[in-house]
Amino acid sequence: MDRLELIQLGFVITKLAFVFAFGACVGSLVNVLVYRLPLGLGVVTPPSRCPKCETRLTWRENIPIFGWIFLRGKCRFCRSPISAEYPLVEAFTAGLFALTYALFYEIPRKSFWLGVDWGMFAPDWTRAGLPLTWPVLVAILILLGCLVAITLVDAKTFTIPLVLAWVPAIVGLVAHVGLAVYLPLRYTEMPTLENLLPGSLLRWGGWTMATPGPHGWLWVGAALGGMVGLALSNVLLWKGLIRRSYADYEAWEAQAKAEAQAEKAEAEKAAQAEASVGTEQSAKAQPADESPADYWIQYPYARREAGKELVFLAPVAALGAAGAALAVKLAGPMTWDAERMQMVAAHAVPLWLNVLAGVLLGYLIGGGVVWLVRIAGTLAFNKDAMGLGDVHIMAAVGAVMGWLDATLAFFLAAFVGLAVEIVSRLAAGKSGLRRAIPYGPSLAIASVLVLLFKPLIELGLTKLSGASAPINLP
Repeated sequence: MDRLELIQLGFVITKLAFVFAFGACVGSLVNVLVYRLPLGLGVVTPPSRCPKCETRLTWRENIPIFGWIFLRGKCRFCRSPISAEYPLVEAFTAGLFALTYALFYEIPRKSFWLGVDWGMFAPDWTRAGLPLTWPVLVAILILLGCLVAITLVDAKTFTIPLVLAWVPAIVGLVAHVGLAVYLPLRYTEMPTLENLLPGSLLRWGGWTMATPGPHGWLWVGAALGGMVGLALSNVLLWKGLIRRSYADYEAWEAQAKAEAQAEKAEAEKAAQAEASVGTEQSAKAQPADESPADYWIQYPYARREAGKELVFLAPVAALGAAGAALAVKLAGPMTWDAERMQMVAAHAVPLWLNVLAGVLLGYLIGGGVVWLVRIAGTLAFNKDAMGLGDVHIMAAVGAVMGWLDATLAFFLAAFVGLAVEIVSRLAAGKSGLRRAIPYGPSLAIASVLVLLFKPLIELGLTKLSGASAPINLP
C-alpha cells in the first residue's frame, strides 16, 4: 500500500469515526427517550440526574460509552450501580450508523469479502455522492435512531410513543421534498424532469435521486386526496362526529383488574383454610408477571372497535380515489413518447410534486397495509391483532424509505417475530413463565434489514419464485 492509499484509508477511517461518534451521541439521546417518554417527562428538562441520589450529572458522566467505562458502572457520587444497557445502546446505535454510512458511501462496487460483494448494498441514489444526498442520509439515520428507541420502549412497556414515529416522518418529508426543490435551483443547466426509472427512483438530468415513489399524476392525486381524507377523519374524530376506537378500554381494564384481584384474594383465602386443616395443597406453577398485553388481548369487544376504525379510514380511501381520478383528468390527454418508450401526460409533473406525492404515499400505504391487516385479524379472531403504534411505525418507514420498502418490511417482520418467539420459548425453558411479545421490535428489525440488505431480499425472492432473471425491486 503506497502513501496515497494510506492517506485515503486514513480519511475513510476518520469519516467512519465521526459517524460512529455521532451515532453514540444519538444513542445517548435514545437512552434518555427510553427512560423519560414512558414516564411523561420532558426530553430536555429536568437535567440528567442520578435516579438514586438525584445528583445532577456533569458532562464527564454523560460521555457516551466511555463515561460508563470510566465510572466502572457506578455512580460517581453515591456509588450505586448503573445499568450496562446505557453503553450497550450507545455502542449499538453508533455501530448501526457507521455500518449504514459505510455501506452507502464508502465501500466501492465489486468489493468482495467472505464471498459477498459488499458494494452491492449501496442504493443507486447514493452514487450522486454525499454532498448532494446528505439530507436523505440524515432522514434515514433519524429513522434508525427512532426505531432503536421504539424497540426498547415497546419491549419494556408494550407502548409506542407516537412522537418517535412522527419525527422521522416529518424529517423524511422535509428532506426529500427539500432536495427536490433545491436541485432545479442549483443545477439550472440540467434537462427537465424525465420519469425514466420505475418505483422509488427519479432520474433528473444526470442525477438519480431517492424518492419514495411511485410517480405520475395518478399517484399525485391519490396521495393528496388520501391526505385530505386523513385530515378530514381526524377533524370528524375531534368534533365527535365519529367515535374513537377503544375509548372505553381503560374503564374495562380497571374493572377486569379489580375482578382478578378479588378472585386472587378468594383463592389465597381458600388456600390458607386448606393449610389450616392440614390439607396438602397441590403444586401449581406460578403465573408470570402481568403485562399490559395480558389484559389488552382479553378485551371482548375488539370486532366492534374494528368497525369504528373502518369508518375512520373510509374518507381516506374515498378521497384518495377521487383525487386520483381528478388529477388524471386535469393532467390532459396521454400521448406516446417514442424516445422514452412510455405514455406521458400533456402537462409534466414537477419534480417536487412527484417527490411530495411519493413521501405521502409512503406514509399512507406503509401505515395502511398494517392497519388493514390489523382490522382483518381483529374481525377474524375478535382480539386486537396489532397495535395502532405499529401502524405509525410503518407509516414513518414508508415516508422515509418508500411504500414498497415499508410493505416488504411488514411481511418480513412475520419471520423476525417467529424467530423472536422461538428465542422466547427457549429462554423460558421448563419454567413455562412466558409473557406476550410486542410486535413493534419485529417491525423495527425488519425495517433495518430491508434498508441495509435489500439486494439479499431480492435474491431470496428470485430463488423462491424460480425466476430466470433477478428480481430488482425499485
